[in-house]
Amino acid sequence: MRSTTELLRKTLTGWGRTAPTVAMVAKPMDRDELEYLLGSPPGIRIVARGMGRSYGDAAQSGGGVVIDTSALNAIGPVDPEAGTVVVGGGASIDQLIRRSVPLGWFVAVTPGTSSVSIGGAIAADVHGKNHHRDGGFGRYVREMTLATPTGTYVIGPERDPELFWATCGGMGLTGVILEATLQLIPVETAWVTVDTERLESLHALMSAMESTDHQYRYSVAWLDCLGHRNGSRRSVLTRGDHAPASALPAKLRGQRPALPPGTRFRVPVTAPRRLANQATVRALNEAWFRTSPPGRSAVRRLSSFFYPLDRIGDWNRLYGPGGFVQYQFAVATQRGDVVEQAVGAIADSGIPSFLAVLKRFGAGNPGPLSFPMEGWTLALDFPVGPPRLPTLLNGLDELVAEAGGRVYLAKDSRLRPELLPVMYPRLKEMAAVCRRVDPKGVIGSDLSRRLGISLASS
Repeated sequence: MRSTTELLRKTLTGWGRTAPTVAMVAKPMDRDELEYLLGSPPGIRIVARGMGRSYGDAAQSGGGVVIDTSALNAIGPVDPEAGTVVVGGGASIDQLIRRSVPLGWFVAVTPGTSSVSIGGAIAADVHGKNHHRDGGFGRYVREMTLATPTGTYVIGPERDPELFWATCGGMGLTGVILEATLQLIPVETAWVTVDTERLESLHALMSAMESTDHQYRYSVAWLDCLGHRNGSRRSVLTRGDHAPASALPAKLRGQRPALPPGTRFRVPVTAPRRLANQATVRALNEAWFRTSPPGRSAVRRLSSFFYPLDRIGDWNRLYGPGGFVQYQFAVATQRGDVVEQAVGAIADSGIPSFLAVLKRFGAGNPGPLSFPMEGWTLALDFPVGPPRLPTLLNGLDELVAEAGGRVYLAKDSRLRPELLPVMYPRLKEMAAVCRRVDPKGVIGSDLSRRLGISLASS
């Protein structure tokens, strides 16, 4: 067949709006079009792109072809007994939960935004507030259909497990996910019961999480990295579970689970300069702490608990024209000292982190590039611009690598290539799987080129 997919020249960035590159973007409307693009490549590298929510350059291919998967968004019926559903790789978590929540089902794992494609969620092996208990997204993929330059494969944890787990967390380097069968979890309502605790030190926070997280399905902590003027390192620990119907106020009982509300408003233009400076971050930290009163069994909507920033469209524009870096690392449970050292280094640098989120991971998936590992993970937002930011981040890289930890490639835009094999020592396994389905090296991204992932064992 001959492809009718139009190629449009576009400048692309990740959600952090850094490192723009120009590529030809193709939007195949069906499986045949996609398979043609991969089977008759134009001699330049190809990578898939869902909703562009990777913070760095994972869904870019400068000088190559980027496949926009948004038209591959079919969602099948939810099996009312098994709670499974077949979802197109280009469908979003938002589209899925709008279909499934009114039927009493929710995604087993969700990141902090619903504006993520299913293919992207698998490729990044996304995690949520429940990893300490339920693991990552890949654990709930029963099987998937993967289009590669050598053909299309139906794979699962028992059916070609090497290719399956290399794809879960593989950053799109094994091919394009056409569809996946997902396992959902049952919910009685569209609400969450939430316990909130305020703490005055990082040590107290980490102790509380270690001793009580097992009692909750979801747990996440906001952390003030700047520190309070009295020297304390304040935090807000939020933990929750899906609310049964019996936990709802009388006025809400008997209602079917409601659809989550959409975006409330959008940031219309990019801020002319960075709004995330030390003064504004300090003020926001104070406001967040004061408006998060401690309490038990508060009832919150699913959308406000899981996706608070989704109510603000294009919120990444608030960081100004230079964009921002989201830096996330993971270290083993026994290396909680690395979290303390990292927070101390950030405070000493004077560079404001607009957002600092601490969570605990359970056991990770067996994929060679999957990020989660049992222990701690800290995610931080930094505005691009402070002259000392590269030095700070390079120092954090060294600290994490020396502790046997790793950074999250779905959010990376600046890791030094020599640290990649230290953080991800199974690169040769990944390269071997990629060569099996892509012997000519058709699949590639700015991320893989920058870090030399495809050259790891050549």
